[in-house]
Amino acid sequence: MNDVLARLDAVLEARKDASPETSYVARLYAQGPAAMLRKIGEEATETIIAGGGEDERALVHETADLWFHSLVMLAHRGLTSRDVLAELDRRFGVSGVQEKAARSE
Repeated sequence: MNDVLARLDAVLEARKDASPETSYVARLYAQGPAAMLRKIGEEATETIIAGGGEDERALVHETADLWFHSLVMLAHRGLTSRDVLAELDRRFGVSGVQEKAARSE
């Protein structure tokens, strides 16, 4: 699965040099962080709605959209899926209660 993320990271990086007229991702980059954040918010809302429904395919589809647009924002900031996976790995085996308490210190 990480292969898909690595390929997507590479595409998102390459789109930084693409034309906004021919690339959706390049258009998001050109519009800036506010446009990316609006899109992430829209996709998060659609994911929540799908999560409340019965259509599992819709939930997977909307979650993929949310992940994709989150990865666009990460790429814009010079980060990749590897950074998120490293953070998830760091948290692995740590109680969610402990992890949350550590953030509030």
